[in-house]
Amino acid sequence: MKTIRPLSNQPLPHNAKKVFEGVLFSVYQWEQEMFDGTKEVFEKIARRDTVGVIAVTKNKKILISFQEQPSMKPFIGTPGGIIDAGEEPFDAVQRELLEETGYKSEKWELFDSVQPTTKIDWAIFIFIARDCVKIQEPRLDAGEKMEIKELSWDEFLEIINKDEFRDKELALKILRMQAVGQIETLKQQLLG
Repeated sequence: MKTIRPLSNQPLPHNAKKVFEGVLFSVYQWEQEMFDGTKEVFEKIARRDTVGVIAVTKNKKILISFQEQPSMKPFIGTPGGIIDAGEEPFDAVQRELLEETGYKSEKWELFDSVQPTTKIDWAIFIFIARDCVKIQEPRLDAGEKMEIKELSWDEFLEIINKDEFRDKELALKILRMQAVGQIETLKQQLLG
């Protein structure tokens, strides 16, 4: 499945120069002409894109991870992670689902893709995986402690409202759908 990367509300201009490259983040700066003709230095960071998945099992349960990572507060989220260099988002989300949960799916669709903030060049791709089946034990990275739980639809809606739920863009999209009366449509899309 080929996915198109969403555009940023503030794309990096051609004259931007990388002034720092770290393990996860790079910093870019450029001179920007202001409305009064003066010039200012603007700055933006870039990071590798990420994927997440709303994974639904054959028995219509949604997989949620309860995680711990070094130097972070415990959090709740959907399975997902960083896209490796040269990897397509769809390949990354399939890999992350299998690594973190041991589950696999043959029924996928892109649910949303977004660049959530102006000052970071970072795209998030959220997929739906239906009829997931467990085919192996999870294979977690050394910096991950994870417990996967199967939630009902109502439990899923409850958990996305918790402060510990880290997938804020997903929660916002679902809550917006709920506000405009589209939540039953989403429920049908996920659970059939």
